[in-house]
Amino acid sequence: MGLLNIIRLMKLREKQSIREISRHTGLSRNTIAKYLNAGTIERTFTVPERPSKLALFGKRQIRPTSPRWHR
Repeated sequence: MGLLNIIRLMKLREKQSIREISRHTGLSRNTIAKYLNAGTIERTFTVPERPSKLALFGKRQIRPTSPRWHR
């Protein structure tokens, strides 16, 4: 959950003052007031689907090439 959502929850649900929120988050009272008055929605980032680095090898098994590996 993003910082904007946490500040809104503290203000609206928990009925905390801006001063209490600033003590809890470490942000200034002006910053918190600006966030609350802005009314913007925090963006959510979705991670795109990417193949793993091992997907290049497929289901192929990697076997040792020399008997030295079996010591």
